[in-house]
Amino acid sequence: MVTAGLLAALFIGALDVTVVATAMPKITEELQGMSLMSWVFSIYTLTTCVTTPIFGKLTDLFGRKMVFVIGIVFFVLGSILCGMAQSMTALVLFRALQGIGAGALNPVCFTIVGDIFPGEKRARMMGVFGSVWSIAGLLGPLVGGYFVDQVSWRWIFYINVPIGIVAAVLVVGFLHENFERKKKKIDYLGALTFTVALSSLMYALLSGGGDHPWDSGLIIGLFAVAVIFAALFLLVEKYAEEPMVPLSIFKIRVLNVVNVSGFLAFSVTTGVTIYAPIWIQSVLGHSATNSGFTVMPMSLAWPLAATIVGRIMYRVGIKASVVFGSVAVVAAGAWLTGLNVDSPYAFWVGIMIIFGFGMGFVSTPQTVIVQSVVGWEMRGVANASNSLMRSLGQTVGVAIFGTIFNHYVTSDPGTIPELTAGMHAVFVLLFAITAANLLTMAFLPSHGRIMEQQKSR
Repeated sequence: MVTAGLLAALFIGALDVTVVATAMPKITEELQGMSLMSWVFSIYTLTTCVTTPIFGKLTDLFGRKMVFVIGIVFFVLGSILCGMAQSMTALVLFRALQGIGAGALNPVCFTIVGDIFPGEKRARMMGVFGSVWSIAGLLGPLVGGYFVDQVSWRWIFYINVPIGIVAAVLVVGFLHENFERKKKKIDYLGALTFTVALSSLMYALLSGGGDHPWDSGLIIGLFAVAVIFAALFLLVEKYAEEPMVPLSIFKIRVLNVVNVSGFLAFSVTTGVTIYAPIWIQSVLGHSATNSGFTVMPMSLAWPLAATIVGRIMYRVGIKASVVFGSVAVVAAGAWLTGLNVDSPYAFWVGIMIIFGFGMGFVSTPQTVIVQSVVGWEMRGVANASNSLMRSLGQTVGVAIFGTIFNHYVTSDPGTIPELTAGMHAVFVLLFAITAANLLTMAFLPSHGRIMEQQKSR
């Protein structure tokens, strides 16, 4: 029953991004405020990234159940308010509230799975949970399209309410925790400096090159603030009695490797997801609907691979599984660089299948590794750090790929030579990042070493 509740909570968080994207044309038509459309997504990403590590630490201090309920309350309340929004400004503000809730749900769900399932069973469950994102990616356009066409776009938010309530009831009613209850000291200064640092960085990345030039005083100032407060955060954490992010976590080599890999791999995911539909529609001349479904092969291959690797990774080896997945991702990246205007649509299907299969073999074992090499008291922080690095990879990827693409596309809407040149430059960078990710795997300890660390926890 707990598992069902966790899956429901994770599903509504994963579904939210694609379902909202599908409904945005109708939303902007009714609420106006087209200039704020990008912030409907950006503010959600920003608040999720900022709150994820904070909630991750709170799960270690006060238990998983309490933080899970807080996350559900924020997410459901934000959903209700989004559905009631009468302006784009209000919708952006309420999406921020939703993002705060998502910042609690994602790491807490995986942390609870790590708590209640041991060893190989944990790996199998991580495969199931990892597939939720891909399933949500498949259903999002269908669910969003149905509500927009048959009911109202407001129900893409209201549907979260009953699912969220059921998830909360199942987890609260059936999850039994055993941890030492004592007075906790919250690292408020650490949370404050972290929030300022990451908010400044995220805002600069999300608005730079679009709302503001990269060399503008505002963007440069935001990067400077991010660096200063990041340094202050590390200083605070060094001396805090109960640090939000214990610096000792950075001494765990396997976590560092997994986090770097998560940053690299998920930046590639974002690049492929964004630029594949553009190529299909603008270069090959397919319809918007067909281009939108370009990522479907990846969405099918990813959960399939996640399920497979969850069952075999302890037999073939955790490192071998991740390396295999990384090689597949490199192969897909190399194929991308060879595309030209005459390349058939079938090439994209093959690329997406290979890429999705590879990411399934990369992401699921890495999540299991994070769960396995730390004890209960640091599992929430470890999960949150991994979620944060993946989100940062996606955000940084969007900023860098967009800057490169815009360098080549100088006209509006852009000629085919400009579009292909811009996307080819992005694909070359994507391939370089996949190669860097594979190189990172060389620093991952062997399967035996990882198992030794797991047994010692």
